[in-house]
Amino acid sequence: MTAAVHSAVYSAAAPKRFAALTLGSIGVVFGDIGTSPLYAFKLALAQAARGHVSGADVLGVISLMLWALIVVVTIKYVTVLMRADNQGEGGILSLMALAQHALGGRTRLVLVLGVAGAALFYGDAMITPAISVLSAVEGLRTVPALASSVTLPVVIVISLVILVGLFLVQSNGTASVARWFGPVCLLWFAAITAMGLVHIPQAPAILLAFNPLLGSRFWRTTG
Repeated sequence: MTAAVHSAVYSAAAPKRFAALTLGSIGVVFGDIGTSPLYAFKLALAQAARGHVSGADVLGVISLMLWALIVVVTIKYVTVLMRADNQGEGGILSLMALAQHALGGRTRLVLVLGVAGAALFYGDAMITPAISVLSAVEGLRTVPALASSVTLPVVIVISLVILVGLFLVQSNGTASVARWFGPVCLLWFAAITAMGLVHIPQAPAILLAFNPLLGSRFWRTTG
């Protein structure tokens, strides 16, 4: 009887819990993915076009970014890695433990790959927040009223304050960050989706970026 009651309560709470976890993941996981294309797009065009940006360059960069997200996030993460959990735990070290178990014990190659993967993760965790915050703060320069005031020292100081504040909050646990950034990122994604949909009729050719050949051609011709 008690087990049935607990099961019914859990079943009723499951949709709300799933919605909360989804919102939190938007703020913690997909928030980074959703902001990275901003500076990646700018830097890719700056390096490849060298001052002269053509329509083919724009389509090529967007195609590369689009298919990178489709392959890495949708195919690799959602289809493969999210199914490869180690008793509910994920991450590179959990994958290493699964690989060792599948091979029947520890092997030097799996251990080296696991350590290398962890090192890459820590490097990314140090570099990505700094680049994301710097790029976001530099965006203030595009506001005409702030363009002259937002100098490089101002950008660095604001970025440092934001990063220190974020890491102080995150020391209380990832859930505390997700609680705030989930709604913010959801609003952000809704805003850029709306702006994108509004402007597609003005330049419908942008949909050609779904053709992976454009990204491949851009990559081959620019390096």
